[in-house]
Amino acid sequence: MSVSARMKSNVCRHSLSLFLLFLSAFFFPRAEALTKQRGLNLSVSAVLVFGDSTVDPGNNNYIQTPFRSNFPPYGRDFENQEPTGRFTDGRLATDFIASYVGLKEYVPPYLDPTLSLEELMTGVSFASAGSGFDPLTPRISNTIEIPKQVEYFKEYRKRLELAIGKERTDNLIKKAIFVISAGTNDLVVNYFTLPVRRKSYTISGYQHFLMQQVEQLIQNLWDQGARRIAFVGLPPIGCLPVVITLNSDNAFLQRGCIEELSLVAKDYNSKLQNKLKAIQKNLAHLGSKIFYIDIYGPVTNMIRGYDKFGFEEVTNGCCGSGIVEASFLCNPNSYVCPDASKYVFWDSIHPTEKTYYIVFKALRHVVDMISN
Repeated sequence: MSVSARMKSNVCRHSLSLFLLFLSAFFFPRAEALTKQRGLNLSVSAVLVFGDSTVDPGNNNYIQTPFRSNFPPYGRDFENQEPTGRFTDGRLATDFIASYVGLKEYVPPYLDPTLSLEELMTGVSFASAGSGFDPLTPRISNTIEIPKQVEYFKEYRKRLELAIGKERTDNLIKKAIFVISAGTNDLVVNYFTLPVRRKSYTISGYQHFLMQQVEQLIQNLWDQGARRIAFVGLPPIGCLPVVITLNSDNAFLQRGCIEELSLVAKDYNSKLQNKLKAIQKNLAHLGSKIFYIDIYGPVTNMIRGYDKFGFEEVTNGCCGSGIVEASFLCNPNSYVCPDASKYVFWDSIHPTEKTYYIVFKALRHVVDMISN
């Protein structure tokens, strides 16, 4: 049976599938003594972030969407146990990046109206949980599409120009690290769960369509002065607890990764790497630094060799049953595991802070390269 046919039959078999429409996710970090290894890097002016729930620190709090996480138990291991809108128990990978380069401990959401000029100058996230490269993806969940995130970035530029002048702003943007993390929603939700895109595209054709969106995004950021850009690849999507639930013959007893779906993510990552290499080759003489960040390998290693990392559970999330809950289904009334550091996943889609931190350590060399 083909991947598409299998997904179609399983979605019909599981009434749970609709809740997957909105939820998306990804991966990243755990708070360790990061300050001990922080590299104060004066060549990095800011961290500017675009994408989905893996890098949204709370922008969805300020828009009309049900896909939020600004309530317990989210944020249980964050400072002051604050549920900020991050879809995890603590910090995101982008928070660890900002801390590592010596800017600040947390990357705030751009839509927070209380941000100071200093906060703006050192970096913000424009990301929105539920978004993706495909313009159709954020419409499913009424979240912020990536072109709109770019419009917010242009607005951000203008605010800085008014405050510190155009020359300083241009220099700040040139020295900033741009991080883009999206794509999981496009494949898991938009292609394999909904019938619309499958009617128009083969999986290979759809991935090519997404690469066109990636290229357009880079062009738009480049036109606004971005020169250091890091694209995060996809995780093994077949290992997301909710994907296992929707595609297992027995969701409670047979909880192995759905390998054919993870292979789709692996193929996507290969296409993304090739696209980024081609763009970098064309722009290198103009001072570009465009890098690919691999999370497929680190997450796969954590799942396969979980005991080496101190994990005890890799196919269920910490919140609720861990097999279906995310966003509003993981709420103050949900059961929560006593120690999230024993889990790769916080809810049925999103990683724990510890997972994010381990991934951050794996990508740190890319931060070093893009910063120099």
